[in-house]
Amino acid sequence: MKTGLFFLVIGYLLSQFYRSFLAVLAGMLQSDIGVSADDLALSSGVWFLAFALMQLPVGWALDRFGPRRSTALILGIGGTAGALLMGLAQTAVHVHLAMVLLGVGCAPVLMAAYYIFARSYPPAIFATLAGAVIGFGSLGNILGAWPLAWAAEMFGWRETLLALAALTALISALLWRMIEDPPVLATPEGQKGSLLDLLKIPALWLILPLLAVNYAPAAGLRGLWAGPYFTDVYGAGASQVGQITLVMACAMILGNFAYGPLDRLLGTRKWVILAGNGLGGLCLMALWLVPVPGFWTSALMLAAIGLFGASFPMMMAHGRSFFPAHMMGRGVTLLNLFSIGGVGVLQMISGRVHSATPPAPPEAPYQAVFLFFGLFLLAGCVIYAFARDRVD
Repeated sequence: MKTGLFFLVIGYLLSQFYRSFLAVLAGMLQSDIGVSADDLALSSGVWFLAFALMQLPVGWALDRFGPRRSTALILGIGGTAGALLMGLAQTAVHVHLAMVLLGVGCAPVLMAAYYIFARSYPPAIFATLAGAVIGFGSLGNILGAWPLAWAAEMFGWRETLLALAALTALISALLWRMIEDPPVLATPEGQKGSLLDLLKIPALWLILPLLAVNYAPAAGLRGLWAGPYFTDVYGAGASQVGQITLVMACAMILGNFAYGPLDRLLGTRKWVILAGNGLGGLCLMALWLVPVPGFWTSALMLAAIGLFGASFPMMMAHGRSFFPAHMMGRGVTLLNLFSIGGVGVLQMISGRVHSATPPAPPEAPYQAVFLFFGLFLLAGCVIYAFARDRVD
């Protein structure tokens, strides 16, 4: 089981890489194949939407077949094909299609680990284990920052992506070999075990709105807007953008480890989540008010948004505490559907917000993006304030 979880973390590292690498390659893609900032926003958004739409079939597959086959096959086919197409891309359409395939391929990896935690480990440590997987897996964020910029400049971005396609295929084969499936549970008599059964749980209704927006600012800024923001506002080059996104990636990793044990230390999940997301919303509003505070001040503000925006494992633990055991796969993937789907929708809308804002002064479009993300995050916090708290 531990060996299988290790390779699931490696697979999730690839997932984190593939959702965030466009920010670093943005300049190269623009100059080499003529994609625009709006094209990149759409590409980033369709990754998250494809990932989100796969959550329901992934949840069914986890409950029906277990994590081994579900993860190895989907990552092996979708992830490998997506990285290969990305390395061969000639137009923006190719980039969009590659990101769809990568989103499909990455969809089962984290949920497979969460399914194993929920079925095979004590509920009280779910948030800590969930945060640790994201924390270690978020090294993919780091690899998708300065190391990717270095590799792309040294070997070429196409060659780098083709090598990653081969690595993805290898990891998929190892997952097939190493994952051990927990025993499949039968649906109790008289219950259908459907998605509607999950949506009949009233406690989820006030959790889902914040879940749909809590990760979107950190993912959107780290995965896309950080690069164009520092390029347009501060004249940063690829290496500097890599350094900034590396700082933000490290902050997001720290946040995942920091959130993990707080429910056991403080005896609450709701107020930990609410405080963290509230602080993230305030950081976004501060950047809206002062969009050019200085190069490193901007970098630290983005890092703070990444740090406070790492509440996803705690929110998963909060929602998971209301699910019956036989629906755990469908339950955790439903939560992930709202989280990642929210990222995809808000990411694409943020592209419209950016393009609809006059480009002078150069910080104005990004000021609008900061306000857009900040308002949605704070609105989610207001709804979540009325949610029912629960710890295991």
